[in-house]
Amino acid sequence: MLQTAESGWNSGAAQMDSTGVRAGIGRPHLMRVFDEIDYGMLIIDPQGGILHANHLARHELARGCIVRSIGNCLLGSRTAFTEQIQEAIESSFRGQRKLVMMHVDDRELSLAFTPLSHPLEADAPSVLVLMSRQSSCDNLAVRMFSRSLNLSRSEESVLVHLCRGLPIGEIARLHGVAESTVRSQIKTLRVKAGASSIRSLLQRVNSLPPVVPALRIIAPMSHNATEFSHP
Repeated sequence: MLQTAESGWNSGAAQMDSTGVRAGIGRPHLMRVFDEIDYGMLIIDPQGGILHANHLARHELARGCIVRSIGNCLLGSRTAFTEQIQEAIESSFRGQRKLVMMHVDDRELSLAFTPLSHPLEADAPSVLVLMSRQSSCDNLAVRMFSRSLNLSRSEESVLVHLCRGLPIGEIARLHGVAESTVRSQIKTLRVKAGASSIRSLLQRVNSLPPVVPALRIIAPMSHNATEFSHP
């Protein structure tokens, strides 16, 4: 079976263009794929100019709380953030991977800078900037996970609250039930998920694929980086 799958993949290799994209899959298709990933994603040039941003990255830039786009360049909302970003960009174009962590009040955003080309390669250099996901409970896959386990609405709600870090007493208060009821629901959750503890249950949730909830897509937006709404 593995050999058959590999043969099928390799047989299509000749149909791929110089970028490694299989024939029939164009740039608009790939851009839509990026928009369905529940992480903000940016591709930037050596000057910090934004070549592409997926939906969640555009949303984060438009908020302007921690990062923003000014003159189509990636900057921080504070001078210190901008300095961290510029240092990470410079390091990335020297072939190094960098992680930048920034926070304003109770909100935190991490940026992972990854070189997409080697300094000695001839193609135009660029860097992928991957933004942290703010909350695992906002991941649509959590709802899909709940449906696959046939959780009741109350059990699903308990799972979401656990993902948000709420203690059992707070979950019981929000549901208007006794703590013993919530503990019983958590036990049922663990049994259905085959998890030996709450920690292992949450580890499974955190490992789910990052799927963007449809409600977070406000309206179709152009993939042209120059058409961002600047703060």
